Amino acid sequence: MTCELCGRDVERLTVHHLIPRQNTKRKKMKPGPIINICPACHRQIHALFPNARLALELNTCEALKNDPQMQKFLAWVRKQKPDKRVRVYRS
Repeated sequence: MTCELCGRDVERLTVHHLIPRQNTKRKKMKPGPIINICPACHRQIHALFPNARLALELNTCEALKNDPQMQKFLAWVRKQKPDKRVRVYRS
């Protein structure tokens, strides 16, 4: 299985809602688009960005990949072993 953000082949993927569920549940809307990403990328996204910014600005895979903070993380995580538990840090 390949992470849609970092491109690493990992044992398992998690579902990331591009528009946070918190925003769609309150308005009783259907869940928005999703991407399948590795746990390391998923934890890093939620460590770096508030849900409001994710909903408004970073609501596509390309927008996430092009964000400078994520680009730095993605460049680093691609060098890590897929089975390694990656720690995430807030910037």
